Amino acid sequence: MIDELAQELREELGAAYPAAEIQTRRLVFGPGAGAKIEARFSGADPQVLRALASEAMEIFNAEPGLTDIRQNWRQRELVIAPEFNEERARVAGIARSDVAQTLEFATTGVRAGTYREADERIPIIIRPPAAERLRVERLQERLVWSSGEQRYVPITQVLDGFDTRAEETLIMRRDRTRTLSVQAEPAIDLTADEALRRVRSDIEAMRLPPGYQLSWGGELEASGEAQASLGAQLPLSFLVMLVISVLIFGKVRQPLIIWLVVPMSLCGVVIGLLASGLPFSFTALLGFLSLSGMLMKNAIVLVDEIDLQIDEGKQPHTAILDASVSRLRPVFLAAATTILGMIPLLADAFFASMSVTIMGGLAFASVLTLIAVPVFYAVFFRIRSDDSGVSIASNSPVQPRAHKQP
Repeated sequence: MIDELAQELREELGAAYPAAEIQTRRLVFGPGAGAKIEARFSGADPQVLRALASEAMEIFNAEPGLTDIRQNWRQRELVIAPEFNEERARVAGIARSDVAQTLEFATTGVRAGTYREADERIPIIIRPPAAERLRVERLQERLVWSSGEQRYVPITQVLDGFDTRAEETLIMRRDRTRTLSVQAEPAIDLTADEALRRVRSDIEAMRLPPGYQLSWGGELEASGEAQASLGAQLPLSFLVMLVISVLIFGKVRQPLIIWLVVPMSLCGVVIGLLASGLPFSFTALLGFLSLSGMLMKNAIVLVDEIDLQIDEGKQPHTAILDASVSRLRPVFLAAATTILGMIPLLADAFFASMSVTIMGGLAFASVLTLIAVPVFYAVFFRIRSDDSGVSIASNSPVQPRAHKQP
């Protein structure tokens, strides 16, 4: 519904106002990163940067998967620039500041004082009537005060004339370098990564003059920075989890069985995201990391139950079967309550990807836990059952106890 409304606004407003720059954005919870697709050109000359930006915008406009194409320096502004004659001004005793003050008075006005009304201070601006401002013929009739001659002289005596030119009104910099960014948004049916892949090779194939650089911003940069900061802490976190799991069992093979279950959740995550059409965003990555703890908890419960039943004297093969059956209800109830708790987040624009990641991965991996963990346990401890139904264990964690015959 929201996407249809955005498309309708673009079409109707674009037809009514052809020269307008129309943008529609969905409300996002959390820090915004500006445009989702952003190509930055850095260099010294604004003319070269605008030429590179024009070439990049042509590439963006040729791709139907991009919308709201623009650049962040906006349009240039026409200005009336006086051509100051240094030699004649020096003879007349007039400085550049004198000419600047005279022209400021003739155009935007100068501040003569302040009017105070209660707690509000209102500036008093002196300037000519509106009909006399911003007209070259009127500016040429102005007089400028000469401190050397102590009298007013015509402004044309120190100026060679007036020139109308276009100047930059907004110059953005990154790391003290002039940087012009060409920005765009992905189409409704595309993610930012899919839209970027369509134009990235063409943009990077552009020939840049010496001293000019191309860098990518937008969602690519924001996602990379977030994942880099998160990746710096992940090794330590996983190491702590591994040490704790080893200390719990006091052995190596049981923790190894538990950790082998975690990658299996990827299948459920992929199925869930593909079915819902949601991207694997940063929140989805956080959901996958939290999902690993949930799966390890289910695997720990099952492995510990197998060890406990073997300690009680059951045959290893029988213990695996009985433990899998006895842990079926707790594992499914824990997974079901978590999945049901994630349903309200499906309507949230910020947490939708995370909820689908947890729901899909947990549902798929919970089923695999009851299948894969017993299989891994039997393989790691070489437990098998012969045709007569008697289980044989090789290097089992606990040897079956001998029972006296009645």
